Amino acid sequence: MSISDFFDAKLFISATITLVVIMDPPGTVPVFLSLVGRKPMATRVKAARQAVLVSLLVISLFAVAGQAILAYLGIGIPALQGAGGLLLLLIALQLLTGKGGNEPEASDDVNVALVPLGTPLLAGPGAIAATIVFVRQADGHIGAYIALALAIVAVHFVLYTCMRFSGVVIRLIKESGITLLAKIAGLLLAAIAVELVANSVKGFIDGAF
Repeated sequence: MSISDFFDAKLFISATITLVVIMDPPGTVPVFLSLVGRKPMATRVKAARQAVLVSLLVISLFAVAGQAILAYLGIGIPALQGAGGLLLLLIALQLLTGKGGNEPEASDDVNVALVPLGTPLLAGPGAIAATIVFVRQADGHIGAYIALALAIVAVHFVLYTCMRFSGVVIRLIKESGITLLAKIAGLLLAAIAVELVANSVKGFIDGAF
Protein backbone atom coordinates (compact mmCIF):
# COMPACT_ATOMS: atom_id res chain seq x y z
CA MET A 1 0.00 0.00 0.00
CA SER A 2 1.19 3.51 -0.82
CA ILE A 3 0.64 6.74 1.06
CA SER A 4 -1.96 7.80 -1.51
CA ASP A 5 -4.12 4.87 -0.40
CA PHE A 6 -4.51 6.59 2.97
CA PHE A 7 -4.23 10.25 1.94
CA ASP A 8 -4.46 11.86 -1.49
CA ALA A 9 -2.24 14.93 -1.11
CA LYS A 10 -2.93 16.13 -4.65
CA LEU A 11 -6.69 16.15 -4.08
CA PHE A 12 -6.23 17.82 -0.68
CA ILE A 13 -4.22 20.69 -2.19
CA SER A 14 -6.58 21.06 -5.16
CA ALA A 15 -9.74 21.01 -3.01
CA THR A 16 -8.31 23.38 -0.40
CA ILE A 17 -7.19 25.98 -2.95
CA THR A 18 -10.44 25.73 -4.91
CA LEU A 19 -12.67 26.11 -1.84
CA VAL A 20 -10.57 28.97 -0.44
CA VAL A 21 -10.90 30.84 -3.74
CA ILE A 22 -14.66 30.18 -3.96
CA MET A 23 -15.51 30.83 -0.29
CA ASP A 24 -13.03 33.75 -0.05
CA PRO A 25 -12.27 33.96 3.73
CA PRO A 26 -10.87 37.55 3.62
CA GLY A 27 -13.85 38.65 1.53
CA THR A 28 -16.28 37.46 4.19
CA VAL A 29 -14.92 39.94 6.74
CA PRO A 30 -16.63 43.08 5.31
CA VAL A 31 -19.98 41.28 5.11
CA PHE A 32 -19.52 39.81 8.58
CA LEU A 33 -18.70 43.22 10.05
CA SER A 34 -21.57 44.91 8.24
CA LEU A 35 -23.99 42.46 9.84
CA VAL A 36 -22.60 42.05 13.39
CA GLY A 37 -19.79 44.62 13.61
CA ARG A 38 -21.70 46.79 16.09
CA LYS A 39 -22.34 43.86 18.42
CA PRO A 40 -20.26 42.98 21.52
CA MET A 41 -17.23 40.76 20.94
CA ALA A 42 -18.91 37.73 22.54
CA THR A 43 -21.80 38.04 20.08
CA ARG A 44 -19.44 38.36 17.12
CA VAL A 45 -17.53 35.26 18.20
CA LYS A 46 -20.78 33.35 18.61
CA ALA A 47 -22.00 34.45 15.18
CA ALA A 48 -18.67 33.46 13.59
CA ARG A 49 -18.82 30.03 15.22
CA GLN A 50 -22.43 29.45 14.21
CA ALA A 51 -21.87 30.59 10.62
CA VAL A 52 -18.86 28.30 10.18
CA LEU A 53 -20.65 25.33 11.77
CA VAL A 54 -23.68 25.84 9.52
CA SER A 55 -21.45 26.07 6.47
CA LEU A 56 -19.48 22.99 7.51
CA LEU A 57 -22.72 21.06 8.07
CA VAL A 58 -24.16 22.06 4.68
CA ILE A 59 -20.95 21.33 2.76
CA SER A 60 -20.52 17.98 4.56
CA LEU A 61 -24.12 17.04 3.85
CA PHE A 62 -23.71 17.70 0.13
CA ALA A 63 -20.35 15.92 0.13
CA VAL A 64 -21.98 12.79 1.54
CA ALA A 65 -25.34 12.87 -0.21
CA GLY A 66 -25.35 15.87 -2.55
CA GLN A 67 -25.76 13.98 -5.80
CA ALA A 68 -28.54 11.84 -4.35
CA ILE A 69 -30.36 14.85 -2.85
CA LEU A 70 -30.28 16.88 -6.06
CA ALA A 71 -31.29 13.87 -8.17
CA TYR A 72 -34.18 12.97 -5.83
CA LEU A 73 -35.53 16.52 -5.83
CA GLY A 74 -34.88 16.98 -9.53
CA ILE A 75 -32.74 20.05 -8.81
CA GLY A 76 -29.75 20.97 -10.94
CA ILE A 77 -26.78 23.19 -10.10
CA PRO A 78 -28.25 26.08 -12.19
CA ALA A 79 -31.38 26.10 -10.00
CA LEU A 80 -29.18 26.10 -6.90
CA GLN A 81 -27.19 29.03 -8.28
CA GLY A 82 -30.35 30.99 -9.11
CA ALA A 83 -31.84 30.50 -5.65
CA GLY A 84 -28.60 31.46 -3.92
CA GLY A 85 -28.23 34.51 -6.13
CA LEU A 86 -31.73 35.81 -5.40
CA LEU A 87 -31.25 35.32 -1.66
CA LEU A 88 -27.93 37.19 -1.69
CA LEU A 89 -29.51 39.97 -3.75
CA LEU A 90 -32.16 40.52 -1.07
CA ILE A 91 -29.47 40.80 1.63
CA ALA A 92 -27.41 43.13 -0.58
CA LEU A 93 -30.39 45.46 -1.08
CA GLN A 94 -30.90 45.63 2.70
CA LEU A 95 -27.25 46.61 3.21
CA LEU A 96 -27.30 49.20 0.42
CA THR A 97 -30.56 50.83 1.50
CA GLY A 98 -29.64 50.79 5.18
CA LYS A 99 -32.78 48.92 6.25
CA GLY A 100 -30.64 46.75 8.48
CA GLY A 101 -29.14 49.76 10.20
CA ASN A 102 -31.30 49.55 13.31
CA GLU A 103 -29.99 47.45 16.18
CA PRO A 104 -31.46 43.97 15.76
CA GLU A 105 -32.71 41.82 18.56
CA ALA A 106 -30.67 38.95 19.98
CA SER A 107 -32.54 36.42 17.87
CA ASP A 108 -31.43 38.26 14.75
CA ASP A 109 -27.80 37.49 15.61
CA VAL A 110 -28.55 33.82 15.21
CA ASN A 111 -30.48 34.48 11.98
CA VAL A 112 -27.64 36.36 10.26
CA ALA A 113 -25.21 33.64 11.34
CA LEU A 114 -27.39 31.07 9.63
CA VAL A 115 -28.55 33.20 6.68
CA PRO A 116 -26.79 34.80 4.84
CA LEU A 117 -23.44 34.06 6.52
CA GLY A 118 -23.58 30.29 6.94
CA THR A 119 -25.47 29.83 3.71
CA PRO A 120 -25.50 30.95 0.93
CA LEU A 121 -22.47 33.21 1.50
CA LEU A 122 -20.07 30.55 2.82
CA ALA A 123 -21.80 27.33 1.78
CA GLY A 124 -23.02 28.73 -1.51
CA PRO A 125 -23.80 27.09 -4.85
CA GLY A 126 -20.18 27.39 -5.99
CA ALA A 127 -18.77 25.64 -2.93
CA ILE A 128 -21.49 22.97 -3.03
CA ALA A 129 -20.94 22.30 -6.74
CA ALA A 130 -17.16 22.13 -6.28
CA THR A 131 -17.56 19.69 -3.38
CA ILE A 132 -19.79 17.41 -5.44
CA VAL A 133 -17.23 17.48 -8.26
CA PHE A 134 -14.41 16.52 -5.88
CA VAL A 135 -16.51 13.68 -4.48
CA ARG A 136 -16.90 12.39 -8.03
CA GLN A 137 -13.13 12.65 -8.53
CA ALA A 138 -12.54 10.64 -5.35
CA ASP A 139 -14.30 7.77 -7.10
CA GLY A 140 -14.52 5.48 -4.07
CA HIS A 141 -10.89 5.82 -2.91
CA ILE A 142 -10.63 6.09 0.88
CA GLY A 143 -7.48 8.23 0.75
CA ALA A 144 -9.23 10.73 -1.53
CA TYR A 145 -12.26 10.93 0.76
CA ILE A 146 -10.01 11.56 3.77
CA ALA A 147 -8.12 14.27 1.86
CA LEU A 148 -11.37 15.98 0.84
CA ALA A 149 -12.72 15.85 4.40
CA LEU A 150 -9.53 17.43 5.77
CA ALA A 151 -9.60 20.09 3.04
CA ILE A 152 -13.17 21.05 3.96
CA VAL A 153 -12.26 21.28 7.66
CA ALA A 154 -9.09 23.29 6.91
CA VAL A 155 -10.96 25.84 4.79
CA HIS A 156 -13.60 26.32 7.48
CA PHE A 157 -10.87 26.80 10.09
CA VAL A 158 -9.46 29.63 7.94
CA LEU A 159 -12.96 31.11 7.60
CA TYR A 160 -13.50 31.04 11.36
CA THR A 161 -10.08 32.61 12.02
CA CYS A 162 -10.81 35.51 9.64
CA MET A 163 -14.19 36.26 11.26
CA ARG A 164 -13.05 35.52 14.82
CA PHE A 165 -10.31 38.16 14.67
CA SER A 166 -12.31 40.73 12.71
CA GLY A 167 -12.35 42.78 15.93
CA VAL A 168 -8.88 44.03 14.98
CA VAL A 169 -10.45 45.57 11.88
CA ILE A 170 -13.22 47.14 13.99
CA ARG A 171 -10.70 48.90 16.22
CA LEU A 172 -9.06 50.37 13.15
CA ILE A 173 -12.08 51.51 11.13
CA LYS A 174 -14.47 52.57 13.95
CA GLU A 175 -18.24 53.11 13.55
CA SER A 176 -18.06 55.16 10.35
CA GLY A 177 -15.87 52.51 8.77
CA ILE A 178 -18.41 49.80 9.56
CA THR A 179 -21.11 51.85 7.85
CA LEU A 180 -18.88 52.26 4.80
CA LEU A 181 -18.07 48.55 4.79
CA ALA A 182 -21.78 47.76 4.88
CA LYS A 183 -22.29 49.73 1.65
CA ILE A 184 -19.25 48.16 0.00
CA ALA A 185 -20.32 44.69 1.15
CA GLY A 186 -23.80 45.31 -0.21
CA LEU A 187 -22.37 46.27 -3.59
CA LEU A 188 -20.09 43.22 -3.66
CA LEU A 189 -22.91 40.92 -2.61
CA ALA A 190 -25.13 42.36 -5.33
CA ALA A 191 -22.41 41.69 -7.90
CA ILE A 192 -21.99 38.10 -6.64
CA ALA A 193 -25.76 37.64 -6.75
CA VAL A 194 -26.00 38.89 -10.34
CA GLU A 195 -23.14 36.60 -11.33
CA LEU A 196 -24.88 33.61 -9.74
CA VAL A 197 -28.17 34.40 -11.49
CA ALA A 198 -26.34 34.91 -14.81
CA ASN A 199 -24.55 31.55 -14.41
CA SER A 200 -27.90 29.99 -13.54
CA VAL A 201 -29.52 31.31 -16.73
CA LYS A 202 -26.48 30.21 -18.77
CA GLY A 203 -26.71 26.74 -17.19
CA PHE A 204 -30.39 26.42 -18.07
CA ILE A 205 -29.72 27.55 -21.65
CA ASP A 206 -26.79 25.13 -22.06
CA GLY A 207 -28.93 22.32 -20.65
CA ALA A 208 -31.76 23.09 -23.05
CA PHE A 209 -29.48 22.86 -26.05
